[in-house]
This record gives sequence, structure tokens and C-alpha cells, in this order.
Amino acid sequence: MYRTRPLLGRLFSGVLALGIVTTLAVPQAVADPPNGGESLRLLAKAAPDECFAGIGVPYPPGPPCAEGQPKVNQAYVWGLAQTGRRLWFGTGANVLCLKPEGYNVREPILNDDYACEYGDSQPAQQNPQLPATLGDHRPPQVFTYDLSTDDLRERTADIVGASEADADLLRSTAGLRAAAAHHGVVLLGGPSVVDGVNLFAFDSFSGRYLGSANLTAYQNIRHFTVAAGELYAGVGLGVNGGESGQVLRWTGNRAAPFTFVEVGDLPTQVADITAHHGRIYVTTWPKAIVDGSAAAPVVDTSGLASVWMSPPLATGAPGLTVDDAHGWTQVWTVGEYEPDPVVAQAYALGGLASFDGHLYWGTMHVPLQATALHLATYPPRSPAQVQATVQNTQRALGVFRGRAFGTAFEQVETLYGESELPAFDPTANGGTGAWASTPTGQTPRYGESGFGDPFNLYAWKMAVAGDRLYIGTMDFAYISLDGEMPTPDPGSAEATPPTFGADLWAFDSADEAARPVDTTGLGNPLNQGVRTMIPYGSTLYVGTANPMNLRADPTPGVPKGGWELIELTRP
Repeated sequence: MYRTRPLLGRLFSGVLALGIVTTLAVPQAVADPPNGGESLRLLAKAAPDECFAGIGVPYPPGPPCAEGQPKVNQAYVWGLAQTGRRLWFGTGANVLCLKPEGYNVREPILNDDYACEYGDSQPAQQNPQLPATLGDHRPPQVFTYDLSTDDLRERTADIVGASEADADLLRSTAGLRAAAAHHGVVLLGGPSVVDGVNLFAFDSFSGRYLGSANLTAYQNIRHFTVAAGELYAGVGLGVNGGESGQVLRWTGNRAAPFTFVEVGDLPTQVADITAHHGRIYVTTWPKAIVDGSAAAPVVDTSGLASVWMSPPLATGAPGLTVDDAHGWTQVWTVGEYEPDPVVAQAYALGGLASFDGHLYWGTMHVPLQATALHLATYPPRSPAQVQATVQNTQRALGVFRGRAFGTAFEQVETLYGESELPAFDPTANGGTGAWASTPTGQTPRYGESGFGDPFNLYAWKMAVAGDRLYIGTMDFAYISLDGEMPTPDPGSAEATPPTFGADLWAFDSADEAARPVDTTGLGNPLNQGVRTMIPYGSTLYVGTANPMNLRADPTPGVPKGGWELIELTRP
């Protein structure tokens, strides 16, 4: 067996603390994975955009950097859409360093891979009103990539040069985490660091910038989907979007691109969204994930991470209307799987897709979030209890599927998960409490959580391309293990070590287990997450999450930080 530490590493101290830019267009071969015939090609890569000379030190001019070292702030391809042979995408900068309100950030983080300056950053020092949690914020960027010519164009200047109001709105955007293309309009949006959701629109035919808007009624937006010819989005309301959720139907056009009607009223913020068998389905995030708060151990299950189903799209007026807002049905909740009621509050749901007659979804587990909630709910009385809480609250991603929801033939299966998980009994040991292995009530059909890798924490995104369902993960091994691969126990020959970098798995049919397409970051072990995916026939376009902002060594072959845009094809 391999000795692997729990998910602590550089973030263990976080348990106590919780309370114009150049980009490389570099089409090149990345890898030819052996498992299913897919091949990977790197299309574009974030490049250094700042010089870093130390925590709290003014940023030297550059790059190129005569002083300090190059830094790559742009970390995520956060929103990705396609119109014909053109990809549109928006980025997110230093996402690993951005913390929502409610987290008590104490000390900056600096290591060989990344820096989080928090309140010591130059933006924070120059603007005392900026919370330390946003000290590493940098404005997002917008790009197009022409798939016919392999031409990458940055379109950020179109927004910044339109007006000071447009420029200010972009500067106040945490990141462009949602993107869509529909009826001649490209929309890119994300949460504002001030208030509301910021949206930016382009004409998908001419590429002309159409304008921007700030929607103050909502505080977060993550994904769009098209169903029965109409565009829908999921949003969150309240502080950081944590109070409740809405599903919006877009009613705009190129002349008025920012009009929506509310067609879904949900108790928690919407994460992913997709169409399946004539309805809209969404996954949700609970309030505890957003602000770190813990409720009583017994909670209303409607507030847990869940899958919700809309009324039929064909009933009444075509598509969903305002009359459908209160007609959504909760069809699954994490409380049906997770036996510990506090840990259940820390589950989020991620990727969601319709495939081969089933609806598939997966879980997400923010590192140490469940640990922090448990420590707050049941304060430990000794270091040993702290360690036990850390060990027993960690979860890897689970994958589930269902069909025939709301009928006598409804069926939900656990595909990758556990038959038993630790649960805390606060009455054990005379009130001291104890952890015990507890049945989940499930028998996983194909394998263990995380596809057998305990560091696979997020089933972040799902997409169907070429009659295959692809699932992209967030793999936390590199950060958790401080970038050092664990060593095998003496005398053990059968153990497989963890891998660094996000995984991409594929279901070739509903009757087969998933197979690994790539488990090493799609050619770069610093790509910790598959954040976005867009199918085009049997081709898949992937945007990665790579927060290693100090990994900018220009030496060929050396893994580098910053987002990547990758093309996956198969014969």
C-alpha cells in the first residue's frame, strides 16, 4: 500500500483559519491516451501577466521581468461557449486565493507553486476597503479561438474600450464563470465583487461587442443550457448566492441582450443545469458551502445539495414560464447517501448530463469544508479528536444516475461511491462522541468514490460527445501532498500511487463502467481541474483550472501554471 496523507498538506492550517495581458496560442500535440483512442492537442495557454517580488512587495514592471519572477494570474477557463467554428471563453484569476465572505483569512500563502497575498497584496494596500479575501482578485479576460485557423484573439479590450462604465464592470467581476451562445448572441457572466451578477454580450456573427449589464437581483451564475430551443441559466440569490436559487429563461436578442424571466424558484443556489427527457434538471449548492456556516445536525433536506426537476417543457406555453417557477420537484438529495448529517451539509453537486436514457450527476467536496463544519458543530476536546474529525470528514466524489423520475419506474443508482462511510455519534463515550463506520444504504455498481482515487474531490463537469459521456474531475493530490509523490510501504507491490492532475473519465455506454481517458492533468500535472467542456460532434473542447501562478519557468517541457484550452478528438 501507498502511504498517503489525508487532505491536509499546505491547507491544514486552513482548518483553524476558516471562521492588458499576453496569452499563448500554441497548438501542439499533448498526448495520445491509450484507453479509448482519444488524442489531446493543446490549443492555447495562459502566459505570465505580472512580476512578483515577494508578499506585499510592489510589483516590478513587466513581464518580461527584470526584477522578481513571472506570475500567471489567469487560472481558469471558467466559461466556455461555441458558435460555429469559433470558441468564446472567459477566465478567472487566482481563483484558489479568492475566499467568500465569512472566511477568516489570516496569513498569506507562499510556496514554489503559488502565492496568495490576501490583505498584503498591492490592490488591497491601495484600496483599504477591499476585503482581504479579495486581495488577489484580478479582472477576467475574454478570448475567441478560431478552430479553422487556430487563431486566438483576446477580446477584453472590446469591453474596456467601449466606455468607462463597461471597464468598471469588468474590473469588478470576480470571473467569467458562465458562457452561452444563442440566437446570435454570446453571453459571458460572473459574480460581481461589489453586488450582483455582471453580464457582457457580443454579436456571435460579427463579433461586435454589444454591451454589459449588472443584474443586482442575483449574486452568482454558473452555467447555461439550451432546451427545446430556449436558453436557461441557474443563479444564486442573497450573500454570495447562498440564500436561494433561481432558474432564468433568456428572453433577449441582439438589440436587448440582458432580459430574463424567472421560471424556477429553488431553496438553494443553482450549480449545473441540463435538459433531459423534456424537462430541465439542475444540481444545487447548499448555504454551508458558500459561507462556511453550519446548521443544526438535523436540517430540512430541501436545503441540502440536491437534484431538482422542472415541469415538462411542453406543458402549456412552449418552454418554461413564470407560472412554472414553483412547480419544480426535488428528485434526489445527498441525504439519501451521506450518513453523517453535518458532513451532508458540506456536499455540493457538480456536473450533470443526460446520457443513454439516464441523468448522471456527481458530487463535489470543497477541501476541509466538512471538517470545518464539524469542528464548529462539535468542538473537539483534544488534538486526537481534531485528527479524528479531519480523517473522518473527507470525501471523494461520487457519481450517480437516475431515470423515470416521478413515475412508478423511478430508479436511482450509485455508480461510484461507498457502501459505508464514517458518521459521528455525539452521544457516544458519555457525550464525548465517536466516529463509526455507517451504511450508506447503497451498493456502488462500478467502484469506489473518486474513481478509486481519494484525491478526486469534484465531479466538476460532464459532457456528451460522440455518444460518450465524459466526466472531468478536480484532483487535489498536488496541493494536498505538497507536490511530492508518496512512497510505497515496504514489501508492497500491488498498490497504485495517486496521480497529479485532473482526471478525465468516459462512459462508452450505460452498460459499462467508466474508463480513464487521462488521469494526469491532460498533459500538465498542474491542471488540477477540468472546469469546462464543450462538445462538437465527437470532438471535445476542454478548459482547465490551473491555479499555480508562480509556475512560469519558460523551459520547454516544464509544467506551467495558468489555464489551458485543449482539444480532445478520437477516430
